[in-house]
Amino acid sequence: MPNTQPETPPASEPRSFDRVSHGFAPDGPAPAPPPVPLDDIVRDVIENLSATAKAELALLDARRAYGWEGFKWMSGWGFVAACALLVAMLALAFGGIMVLSPQVGPLLATLIVFVALLTVAAFAGWRAHLGWRDVRTALRNDLMHEGEDA
Repeated sequence: MPNTQPETPPASEPRSFDRVSHGFAPDGPAPAPPPVPLDDIVRDVIENLSATAKAELALLDARRAYGWEGFKWMSGWGFVAACALLVAMLALAFGGIMVLSPQVGPLLATLIVFVALLTVAAFAGWRAHLGWRDVRTALRNDLMHEGEDA
């Protein structure tokens, strides 16, 4: 049996790096590994694809849960904002009517404030409609208009 211990120079002799392999095996190339059977390769690929699919489904589930949580908070705070806006618009309407009543009378003051608020509502509705068109376009399956939109 050959000696597997590396040869070390005696302590009196300085160490040299002549025996460093520089990327080459000192005893020749390493033996080639035995070939892997094809059914083992296929089984490994199927296991990797299965794990990848499970990870993708877990990611989609996590994204859905995260989106739902964001939607709940957004809708809650949106409701609070809508209530505050309603109270503010009522205060603006009553304030406008009270300010205009001495100058033009209560009926005309109410009509002026009504028309002003109706104009604001029409503008906001128009802007909301534009936003809805953008959302509808973003969610469309056929962006190139090549077929019928369902």
